[in-house]
Amino acid sequence: MKVYRIDISSWTASFRYPNIISGYQPTLPVPPVSTVLGIINACAGRYLNFNGLEIGYYFDYKTKATDLETIYQVEANGKSVSNKMKSNVINREFLFDCRLFIYFKTDIYLDYFKKPHYPVLLGRSGDLASVDKISELELEKQERANNIRGQIVPYENYMLPGIIQALPEYFTDEIPRKNIGTKAFSIIPFDASEFETTVTAYRDIIDDKEVDIYFHQLKF
Repeated sequence: MKVYRIDISSWTASFRYPNIISGYQPTLPVPPVSTVLGIINACAGRYLNFNGLEIGYYFDYKTKATDLETIYQVEANGKSVSNKMKSNVINREFLFDCRLFIYFKTDIYLDYFKKPHYPVLLGRSGDLASVDKISELELEKQERANNIRGQIVPYENYMLPGIIQALPEYFTDEIPRKNIGTKAFSIIPFDASEFETTVTAYRDIIDDKEVDIYFHQLKF
């Protein structure tokens, strides 16, 4: 199958767990679908409607570490925010030397990545990334993929081993934003071992390693 691949890299990345607000801040080992769609929006410079899109991606990194971070907390009552502020120091996990490969079955999004409108981020505002390469590939279909890694796959129907976490697929463009397509996903790190699945995927070769890319079919 013909696909288009976008290669993105960054020094650091951090993808927070949705329900962890205070205390130690771990990072997910793979970005949620909503983060990847947010990158496309940043490149386009506007909010896009992704209903019906088929998209796959793979993410890896060299190492994981923890750093101290200063945050600023303000008082709020649900209607207004006061001007009182206090600082706090927390431990935040981050990923170093990261790569994200985004796969499309269509070429309609490619021009956005050639000259991004807004900065490309892999997580937080300090996790600046660059678009390194845009290429056209032929991937072989795998009916029972056994090299699913560096990705998230819906838990329902597949029940793959990994970190099970409820994540949104997208957000609305209203204020306050609302989650769209929240469901349970299996989060499978890039260094996971091979295992058998019933997933239909498409095989790429990254650093001489077989990776089977699962394509999300977005229906909002």
